[in-house]
Amino acid sequence: MAVGNHSKTEEERGASRSQSEANKRLKYISLAVLVVQNASLILSIRYVRTLPGDRFFTTSAVVMAEVLKVLTCLLIILLQKRCSVKETVYFLVDSIVFQYKDTLKLAVPSLIYTLQNNLQYVAISNLPAATFQVTYQLKILTTALFSVLMLRKSLSRVQWVSLLLLFAGVAIVQVQQEGNKEKSVADGSNQNYMVGLVAVVISCLSSGFAGVYFEKILKGSSASVWVRNVQLGIFGMVLGMLGLWWNDGASVAEHGFLFGYTSMVWCVIFNQAFGGLLVAVVVKYADNILKGFATSFSIIVSTVTSIYLFGFHVDLLFTAGAGLVIGAVYMYSLPKPAGGSSSPSSSSSSSALPDRGAKMEAFLPKAQGAATPPSSASTSHLTGAAGGGEGGGGATSVSPFLP
Repeated sequence: MAVGNHSKTEEERGASRSQSEANKRLKYISLAVLVVQNASLILSIRYVRTLPGDRFFTTSAVVMAEVLKVLTCLLIILLQKRCSVKETVYFLVDSIVFQYKDTLKLAVPSLIYTLQNNLQYVAISNLPAATFQVTYQLKILTTALFSVLMLRKSLSRVQWVSLLLLFAGVAIVQVQQEGNKEKSVADGSNQNYMVGLVAVVISCLSSGFAGVYFEKILKGSSASVWVRNVQLGIFGMVLGMLGLWWNDGASVAEHGFLFGYTSMVWCVIFNQAFGGLLVAVVVKYADNILKGFATSFSIIVSTVTSIYLFGFHVDLLFTAGAGLVIGAVYMYSLPKPAGGSSSPSSSSSSSALPDRGAKMEAFLPKAQGAATPPSSASTSHLTGAAGGGEGGGGATSVSPFLP
């Protein structure tokens, strides 16, 4: 009997070691996916927006990404209904039309995300990719502040210190960029640094407010995250088309909706639309520390790539500012001491485009028996990345993928 118990214990230990090694590999895979998603979206947008020749309409790209997201979510819902078109239609009509009050709740977040997605294009078109990546981390600060003001959540001392360091690091980077801005003007560049800076600051404010507002109005909601994405996408497409008509209506009528679309532009759009979903698949294996490390590492990747791809110049001031931001992001993602009060939603500690990392967890099926706070689905956001998201991204984001 003792021998049998001993062999059983050895088998359990072996299985535990195998599971531990598998989880470790998945963490490294998650890290790689998060870094690639965070860095590639920003770099690819910067690349296509600085190429010579006809430029695509960014407003059309935002709408196209929303269309792809909605189609993807509809396909997933159809698969969940075992490919029954009739059952899927009934389900969508009931969830979106008959429960219209619930649907209308998403109008405000969708408006903000549509604005944010367009602003991210403006910002990346006018700012170096590395500068945007660093500055965009202000969304952590805005999300934390809105969480404190709107949800009455509290931050640990370490988190407050990290937010101060984050702001200081971004400020140092802006001081460093003043000289480069003057050189850009002297070279006759059509990029406007101040326009890009204002766009990224407004984008950070909208990202923070939208994420917290979304959590506040949908706390306790049991609706399917895929239905949420369809609802958001419907508003996103309508509002995106209005923005396209307002800003580029005459040009689109003359040249066409897909004017300037190249294979690289399609890659950017697909990255926006599906990059956040890919992050959602792996994000459950990444804790907050790993997400913070991924964000920090993606800043380094963006900076190094920008040096070779765009001739970006790194000096001591930029290095110091970026270093402070990287350290602040990592500090903010550290777990709070035992007995500490709850921190802002996980979305506030996740990375950029990407908005899309922690917020994407809402996509993932929950393990049976797992305790899930009522607000977790709503906190997980929609944002991606241009967000990419939130990825996103979103990420992301660009617009949310609940993220």
